[in-house]
Amino acid sequence: MTPPEPAAHDPAKARFLIIQAVRLSGVVMGVLGALILGDILPLPRFAGYVLLVFGAIDIFILPLFLTRRWRSGE
Repeated sequence: MTPPEPAAHDPAKARFLIIQAVRLSGVVMGVLGALILGDILPLPRFAGYVLLVFGAIDIFILPLFLTRRWRSGE
């Protein structure tokens, strides 16, 4: 009996996973920023605001940019 052939590389699946990883990193940054602003983590408040802004960019803007860049059929 021969082993089944491995699935061919699917660029759509890889791109989907990259977009989800970007969103997850944005959530992590946002949570860290909120913890800093809530004085739970002893870091400057400015760092908390920066993390919140970059987290929001990672969640809302960067996935749109990536999907436009990777759009197929162009």
